Amino acid sequence: MCPVSANLPVIDLASPDIAAATKSVRQGLMDYGFLYVINHGIDEATLKSVYAESKKFFEQPMEEKMKHEKHSTHRGYIPPETEGFEADSGGKGDLLECFHIGSSESKARAVNVWPSAERLPAWKETMESYYDCAMASSKKILSLIALSLDLDAEFFQPDRPETILRIIHYSGHARESKYGSDKGANPHTDVGMLTLLSTDGTPGLQICRDKDARPQLWEDVHHIDGALVVNIGDLLERWTNNVYRSTLHRVLLVGKERYSVAFFVWPSPDTMITCIESCRSEANPPRYPPIRTDEFLEQILASAIYKY
Repeated sequence: MCPVSANLPVIDLASPDIAAATKSVRQGLMDYGFLYVINHGIDEATLKSVYAESKKFFEQPMEEKMKHEKHSTHRGYIPPETEGFEADSGGKGDLLECFHIGSSESKARAVNVWPSAERLPAWKETMESYYDCAMASSKKILSLIALSLDLDAEFFQPDRPETILRIIHYSGHARESKYGSDKGANPHTDVGMLTLLSTDGTPGLQICRDKDARPQLWEDVHHIDGALVVNIGDLLERWTNNVYRSTLHRVLLVGKERYSVAFFVWPSPDTMITCIESCRSEANPPRYPPIRTDEFLEQILASAIYKY
């Protein structure tokens, strides 16, 4: 079955009509779990610099990249076929390589792994600049999400956010494997609260709104120049008592290299995730017991191979 195109709403973060933006956010997160944002505060020059620096890093020999391999704090380089194992692909990992940069609003930044300034002199400054812009954009989006749930605009603003900037490269072609796969990223949901995604325009991203449907119906998420793709994760689905859904998505290989930049946001580790009042009713009572953010993540990490 050929995929159809997802008709995601486009939210203008600079619009003075907050009520209309809030309504669109609510509809998008109920219908798709995904939406686009424009006027998000990350300018074109910054985006071009990020992709240029990403390309420089991933074009290096594997031996050089592995000098920065991810360690126990989940920062650094991750080679292909390391993450995203799923039963349907015979245990094959995602055909992508990526680089993780951690929280900038805590001491965690000190444990980041950085490429040599001699080899890539502008890399660290470029990624930190993008990181700070993405954090500011995420706060605007979280405010709209809070308002869409009849909450104070500051409700989801974390005091000590746990965040990851994930720089991603897809080679564009499947590697030799006894399993075989056309997926750069296997089907998954994101674990946390919010994801902001920038892409270089290469297609491949698809969503499946009904996780349990068989066969699954996949919809293409097309690139819009100047827009970011935004989706919510499992933690926010739980927080909203399944009113907003964490949507299954994947990336197909299309015979062309693909670069993207994902920014993942979690609440502070000690935040208690309790069913939001506007998301509960007699017909929809709370589905989950309260849980701290760090306990929720520990459960996820202990139970499955995960995706940020």
